Amino acid sequence: MDAMAVASSLSPAGLCSAPASRNLSSSASFSSAGSLRPRLTVSRGGRARLTRCIAEPAEKTSYTTSVNRNENIAKLQAGYLFPEIARRRNAHMAKNPDAKVISLGIGDTTEPIPKVITGAMEERARALSTLEGYSGYGAEQGEKALRAGIGAAFYADLGIDETEIFVSDGAKCDITRLQLVFGPNVTMAAQDPSYPAYVDTSVMMGQTGQFQTDSQQYSKIQYMKCTPENDFFPDLSSTPRTDIIFFCSPNNPTGASASRQQLEELVAFAKKNGSIIVYDSAYAIYTSDDSPKSIYEIPGAKECAIETASFSKYAGFTGVRLGWTVVPKALKFADGHLVHTDFNRVMTTCFNGASNVAQAGGLACVSPEGLKAMHETVAFYKDNTKILVETFESLGFKTFGGKNAPYVWVQFPGKSSWDVFSEILEKTHIVTTPGSGFGPGGEGFVRASAFGHRENILEASRRLKEYFGSKSN
Repeated sequence: MDAMAVASSLSPAGLCSAPASRNLSSSASFSSAGSLRPRLTVSRGGRARLTRCIAEPAEKTSYTTSVNRNENIAKLQAGYLFPEIARRRNAHMAKNPDAKVISLGIGDTTEPIPKVITGAMEERARALSTLEGYSGYGAEQGEKALRAGIGAAFYADLGIDETEIFVSDGAKCDITRLQLVFGPNVTMAAQDPSYPAYVDTSVMMGQTGQFQTDSQQYSKIQYMKCTPENDFFPDLSSTPRTDIIFFCSPNNPTGASASRQQLEELVAFAKKNGSIIVYDSAYAIYTSDDSPKSIYEIPGAKECAIETASFSKYAGFTGVRLGWTVVPKALKFADGHLVHTDFNRVMTTCFNGASNVAQAGGLACVSPEGLKAMHETVAFYKDNTKILVETFESLGFKTFGGKNAPYVWVQFPGKSSWDVFSEILEKTHIVTTPGSGFGPGGEGFVRASAFGHRENILEASRRLKEYFGSKSN
């Protein structure tokens, strides 16, 4: 290696740090205002040697603006749940490079998108390279044909007009846009446990107080306890009034779905209190009993509820990104102003419309062939769910969900859910999701996702039975 190569291969961070550099015995020196760099000395004959490490006075490089940090974002206690799981998974893989890690954690689909759907996307993409088929910006609310198709496929006979359906890049994004509509001065309630985006976006918007370490809750949020004891439906008789109620059914993470009677109670509660329900129906297609698939199956819901949904878990669109939100024109603020009007204003300001290629896929999804293909994919994941339920129950664990959702909610009484997460990861190389990441009501549970290739689900089942089975002997 020549002298220049030696110089370029050296990293100051790898040789010394400023405070300790004078004590290093390494034959290196560093020079540069504000940093430590290796000083290369070339002796006769072209040999390179490094002189000792010398720390030179550094210029002050720290600079801050005069802009204060958003105090609401500063309230958040940690990184978002799923990136934190990914960080721990990556650390485990670095420590165990030969291990085959199986994910039952984040609810990310794994099976290919049906060809009837990708074919339509391919056709639209190819058309973009022609004069006749090219299109630029589209309607922020979504293409008319897709809005009509969603209405026909999922809201037939429910009195939802296509103009009340807003096509978007996913339900999670729409939750944030809805928060912009509501603003910082509303009060909110959410199921506990529930999808973290409801609480986190409320914190970011300034709707909450500080995090309370004793209760593991943010003040000014009503956490509606959902436990096995109350059939995962909150006791509304003891729930204080709030402006906004976030409600997910089938629920992520518990997998529980609200019955018609329970949703009738929820709608009556909201109308009595003048509240707005944000109903997350992202898993409605997994419902296999007579539980309502839409809040609008309940009389009066159009006057008090918004529904958000997505093709992510229907058609494997987690990467494609396509969803929708229904905002009925019968839903009004206290002053009589239409919520629909304000949501439309937010959409046209903050969003340029869903990808035209993605919308072509969405239109194929709601065709008869697309609906059939989606249900076949959903059936595959539901079979995975049955395998996981059987696995945990055969080991003596109590499970919930797993019928109307692709999640199994497994109880580990008296144990920290993060400790259980770590134990399963370390002993079986399987990633789950700790229940406490969905709220304090999730402590003592882990969520197992059924999104996975069949061979991985079966292998995960084998490992779990081997590890926990040996512990019980």
